[in-house]
Amino acid sequence: MKFLRTCREVAALVSEREDRALSATERAVIRAHAFICRRCTKWEAQVSFMRKSMKAWGNYRD
Repeated sequence: MKFLRTCREVAALVSEREDRALSATERAVIRAHAFICRRCTKWEAQVSFMRKSMKAWGNYRD
C-alpha cells in the first residue's frame, strides 16, 4: 500500500471516516499528508466542523 497519497485520495479518506472506522494505516496516511498539505488540513477541519454542527442540529429542540 502506498503511503503518500494525492489530495483527492486523502479527501476521500477524510469523508469515509464519517461512515466507517479507518484502519491504522489509513489514519497514518491522513496524518502524513496533512503534515505537508495545508489545503487538506483545512478540508479535514471543515469536515469536522460540519460533523459537529450536524450533531448539534440533530439535538436541537424547537
